[in-house]
Amino acid sequence: MTETLPDIGTTRRSLLDTVAGIAGILQSRVPFDEAAGTLSPETVKTLDEAGMFRLKLPAVLGGLEADPGTQILVLEALAHANPAAGWCTMVGATSIGQPGAFLADEAIAEMFVGGGVPRGAIVAMPTGRAEPVPGGYQLTGRWSFGSGVRHADWIGAGAIVQGDGGTEHRMLVFPAKQAKIHDNWQVAGLKGTGSCDFSVERVFVPEAFTWPRVGAKQARGGPLYRISFPGFVANEHAGVALGIARRALDAFVEKETSRSRGFGAAPSKLAARPAVQRVIGAAELRLRAARNLALEINDAAWETVCAGAEIPVRLQGEMRAVATYCTEIALDVVTDAFRYSGGGAIYDGNILQQCLRDMNVAAQHLMVSEIAYENLGQMILDLPGADPLR
Repeated sequence: MTETLPDIGTTRRSLLDTVAGIAGILQSRVPFDEAAGTLSPETVKTLDEAGMFRLKLPAVLGGLEADPGTQILVLEALAHANPAAGWCTMVGATSIGQPGAFLADEAIAEMFVGGGVPRGAIVAMPTGRAEPVPGGYQLTGRWSFGSGVRHADWIGAGAIVQGDGGTEHRMLVFPAKQAKIHDNWQVAGLKGTGSCDFSVERVFVPEAFTWPRVGAKQARGGPLYRISFPGFVANEHAGVALGIARRALDAFVEKETSRSRGFGAAPSKLAARPAVQRVIGAAELRLRAARNLALEINDAAWETVCAGAEIPVRLQGEMRAVATYCTEIALDVVTDAFRYSGGGAIYDGNILQQCLRDMNVAAQHLMVSEIAYENLGQMILDLPGADPLR
C-alpha cells in the first residue's frame, strides 16, 4: 500500500531552525563536556528541551519521526556545534525510537509515563546472554561503547538467546539504574559522549520489554520503522561525520588562513599559498558531493518504504556504504585542515585539534568500517550470500 509522503520540507526547516537556535549553547559547552567525560547536565537539558532525542520516535508517542535525510541534516548541524552532542543525539534518538516502534503497549506505558519522553542509550551488539525464564528473560552481560549511558533513563542491549530452535539475537530494554556503569571512557576523541561500558548480572527483563533484532513486528509509527538495519542507523554516522568535517573546514578558512608561515622577513599568509587553495577547493567539493550522495541514497530508501515496499538488499548496502564514504571523506578533510594550519592546531583550545580527535574516533565505529564496501561490491557482482550487515 502506497502511503502519502509527509511534508519533509516543513519538518526539515523547523528542525534545522531549532538546531540553529541552540547551536551557540552547545558550542559553549564543548570544553565542559570534554572535561567531564560525558555530556554536562546543561548540554543534555538543551538537547532534551529542543526535542532532539525525539528525532526517531513515533509521532504517536510525541516523537518527530523524521525521514532519514532530515536526520542526516539535523545531526550534521548538531555535530558542527558540538560533536559529542551530535553523537549522543544519534544514539539517544535510536535508543527510544526503536523501543517506541517495537515494544508492547504495557512496556510503553511504563517507559513513557504520563506521556513524557525518557532518555535512553543502546548497544545492539549481542555481547549479553539472555536466558528464557517464565514471563521473560534473565539477562547477563557487559556492553562496550554505551554512548550517553550516564544520562539515560532506559538502556537497550543486544543479547543472544539460546533456545530449542537455535540462537536468536534479541534486544532487551531495562531501567538504567539496574546497570553498573564502568568508568573506562578515557579516550582520544568524542570524550564528551561518556561512552562507558555497562553491565548487568541476572537482571529479569519481561517479554514485553524485548523484540527480535530481525523480523520484529512494528507496533506503532509509520514507514520509518520499515527501514531495517543497517540503513536505520547508518545515516546517522554520515550526518555526524559531515558536521565535524564542515566545522573543521569552516574554522580553517575563517581563522587559520589569515596566519603567516615561513622563514624570513615576509612570511606568506596561508591563504596566498596554492597548496592551501587547492586543499580548500577540493575539500569543499568533496564534502558537498558526499553529502548530496548520502541524501540521494537515503531519500530513495524513504520513498521506497513510503510506497509500501521493502528496501532491496542492494539499497541497504548502499545506505551503509555511503555512511562509510562520508566518514572517509570527512576524515580526509579534517586531517588536511589540521595539517595545513600549522603548529597552532596542536593546542587543546584549537577546534581543529578537537575535530581531528573526534573524527578519528568516529571513524573507528564498526558501522562505517571498510567492510561496507566489500558488502556492496558483492551485491554489485551478484555474489550469493551478500549481506549489508556483516
